[in-house]
Amino acid sequence: MQLRKRLPSLTALVALEATIRHRSFTTAAKELGVTQAAVSRQIALLEEDFGKSLFHRGHRSIEPTPACLLLGAALADSFSTIADSVDAMRATATDVVTIGATIAFSSFWLLPKIAELRQLDPKIQIRVISQDSKIDLTNGIVDIAIRYGSPPFNDGTVLASCDDRIFPVCSPQYAASHLARDFPDGDYELIESDVPDKSWYGWDDWFARLGWKPGKLRSMLRFSHYTEAITAARAGQGVALGWDTLIKTFLADGSLVKLGDFRLQAEGRHNILVPLNTKRSRIADFTAGWLMQALQQ
Repeated sequence: MQLRKRLPSLTALVALEATIRHRSFTTAAKELGVTQAAVSRQIALLEEDFGKSLFHRGHRSIEPTPACLLLGAALADSFSTIADSVDAMRATATDVVTIGATIAFSSFWLLPKIAELRQLDPKIQIRVISQDSKIDLTNGIVDIAIRYGSPPFNDGTVLASCDDRIFPVCSPQYAASHLARDFPDGDYELIESDVPDKSWYGWDDWFARLGWKPGKLRSMLRFSHYTEAITAARAGQGVALGWDTLIKTFLADGSLVKLGDFRLQAEGRHNILVPLNTKRSRIADFTAGWLMQALQQ
C-alpha cells in the first residue's frame, strides 16, 4: 500500500500537533494563521478517520487523550526532522562559515588549509577572525574555533585535538654562523613574543621545563605577536621557539631549521571546538569535519 494512502492529511496532522502543544484550538489557529473553526474541522476529520476522540473537551479547556499524546510526540519528532532536512536543502554556497583562531594559527596553519578546502568546494565562503585573546563561543560570532589549551572547555565541544612539540628554530644562515653544541650558552640572540594566553611558552618557561639555567640568556628582540617572532627568525635575526604544528611549512621549505636536538612536549593541545547547544549549518559541519581530518593528519 502506498504511504500517501496510509496517512491522513498533512494539514490536519500539523493542526493536531499545534493543538496538543497549546492545549487550545484558538492558540493553535493563531500559530498556523488560520481560523479556530478551520483547526476544529481538521481535528474532527482526524477523529472521524481514527474512529475515536483525540481530546477530552471541557467547558473552556481541552486535554489530549493518552493515544493522542503518543501520536503528538511522534509528530513533533518527525516535523523537527523534516525541518532540519529542509534547512539543509536550503543551505547554499552563500552561507558563510566563521572560524576563530589565534593570529599565529590563522597565518601559519589555517590559511594554507583553507586553500586546500576551497579546492574541494570553490564556492564555500569563509570568514576568519584572528585574535590572540580568547574567543568567546557563547556570543554566536564564530561557528568553529581553534583554541590551544587543555580540554574540556565550558563554552564549546571539542571535535578534534592534537598535541605539539616546541624546539628552538632559526634560519639556516644563522645556524651556520653559530655552534649548535653551545646553545643556549653561546652568543645567541633569543627572539621572544608576548602572548596573552598564559599557557603559551616563552623562553623562560621553556628553559625552566627543561631544567636549564643558561648563563648568557638574553632576549634581544621581543614582538607582540608570534608571527613576527617567526618572521624575524626566518630573516636570520636570532632564535625563536618553534611550535611544530605551526611551522611545519617553514621547516619543509628550508627557511627555518631546528637548532640542536632539544624538544619539549607542550602540556596543552590544539583543539577544534564548536559552540555548545548551537544549531550548525550543513556548510559549517562540512568545514568542521574537514578541519578535524586536517588537524589529526
